[in-house]
Amino acid sequence: MSTNKSSRIIPVVVAVSVVAGIVIGIFYASYFPGNRLGVANISSNKLDALLGVIENQYVDTVDMHELVEDAMPMILGELDPHSLYIPAKDLEMANSELEGSFSGIGIEFSIQNDTIHVNRVIPGGPSEKVGIMAGDRIVYVDDSLFVGSKVTFETAPRKLKGPKGSEVKLGIVRHGEENLLSFTVVRGDIPVNSVDAAYMLDGQFGYVKVNKFGRTTHAELLMAVAKLSQQDCRGLVIDLRGNTGGYMEAAVQMVNEFLPENKLIVYTEGRMYPREERYSDGTGSCRNTPLVVLIDEGSASASEIFAGAIQDNDRGTIIGRRSFGKGLVQQPIEFSDGSAIRLTIARYYTPSGRCIQKPYTNGNGSDYEMDILNRYEHGEFFSEDSIKQNKDEEYHTALGRVVYGGGGIMPDIFVPQDTTDVTTYYSMVVNRGLSVRFAFDYTDKNRGALNGYAAAEPLLAYLEQQDVVGQFVAYAASKGVKKRNIQIQKSRKLLENVVYGNIIYNMLGIEEYMKYINRSDKTVQKALEVLCDGKSYPEAPAPTSLAGGDGAE
Repeated sequence: MSTNKSSRIIPVVVAVSVVAGIVIGIFYASYFPGNRLGVANISSNKLDALLGVIENQYVDTVDMHELVEDAMPMILGELDPHSLYIPAKDLEMANSELEGSFSGIGIEFSIQNDTIHVNRVIPGGPSEKVGIMAGDRIVYVDDSLFVGSKVTFETAPRKLKGPKGSEVKLGIVRHGEENLLSFTVVRGDIPVNSVDAAYMLDGQFGYVKVNKFGRTTHAELLMAVAKLSQQDCRGLVIDLRGNTGGYMEAAVQMVNEFLPENKLIVYTEGRMYPREERYSDGTGSCRNTPLVVLIDEGSASASEIFAGAIQDNDRGTIIGRRSFGKGLVQQPIEFSDGSAIRLTIARYYTPSGRCIQKPYTNGNGSDYEMDILNRYEHGEFFSEDSIKQNKDEEYHTALGRVVYGGGGIMPDIFVPQDTTDVTTYYSMVVNRGLSVRFAFDYTDKNRGALNGYAAAEPLLAYLEQQDVVGQFVAYAASKGVKKRNIQIQKSRKLLENVVYGNIIYNMLGIEEYMKYINRSDKTVQKALEVLCDGKSYPEAPAPTSLAGGDGAE
């Protein structure tokens, strides 16, 4: 009897104990969040667990959002140099550069003396429609004073950009007007161009400057080619110097215009991403057009895809200096709060099989960022012999020419940086930004006279009669740079280039500026020489002779 009674009581006791355990567990979870022993549950997300412990047990109040925002770049910083975090406040600006347009007021501006100066009003844009002019100074935004240290290249765009159709009220100071002018601008779509310039270098060959690879780059290239074709263009110089890249797809589309059918353009491969190859389809409009591509240490990513595909397929000649060396593919991943990461998911390879990504150590971005400076100090910008190729990564183009992986695209023809006439005086006035500031002031004060010129050549002829360089030297002296006549005379052509060039840019825009600058650009001149000599198509290397015995037969 007692045995039967015990057998009936034990299950009840066990059940009560289990329920009590659950109740106690809930109590401790509610009143003592986290683990009292300081042991996080490693079977769940350890980072989430850590943040939970900090939020619930840390001695002081912590802004958890700010903590996460600070931690995200640090976590990604332990990976490769190109995986990065973009806060929500910066994402629109980061994307707009590549998307081909953004919503804003339609001006190009600089910041001088803590004030927004309108350098150029975009034709047909919202600002031009209400009467804002180049030379205006924006001092009020939406009835709030916007001058001083708070005006930066980060804060100014945020003030001026906004949703399409929204209004922004601007207070303007204009030269010659005593009173503050007020304008209400309705924001609209502002194009972001990828092609800065497209013009004929001479009677036969055209020049196209591409500043990025964005959503509209391919269409802009086609328009540039059509424009030059109407001028009987028989060959092209594609300038990718300083082009840091953008969308890989834009580079693939551009290369396709120059290659015959079924030529490999690029392939990508990663740990979780199987090999994907991209080939030309034979529909390109420039398949038989002689081609030269210009690159330098600022040419990266998509620029290197373009240059590498042209080089490996022996389609054109690459001229300039060794490119940056970015062979990693990033995928954008957005979060619900509007922020995003760009995570490296694969490497890309040129048709010969080389990955041109330069060496890096995970988590050591500082050494990676110093690479360009190290190249400069090593003399690579000035001497081809200073460039050390990785002989362990030797590849061959379609014709059998040797190319190397592991550190950028090496040009077929090296053109060193020209420092012949550089003096300490020239370096000082340029590095301090005095040439840019003087050019803006000169343009502003003489806008009435300068408005009469619609092209670089006549404007240049006018400037050469005004002793502008002499005025600049006096301006620099007023800013603390001592006049040094011998150095000024030696660097005179360089001083003319930077001063005249900036004034031409302020008045006439980027294309006329490029026309002026390229007249004395040795890399552009070398490209023109190659085209004129009919040597843009690379030749196969001479066969290696195999000598045997005593050489007699």
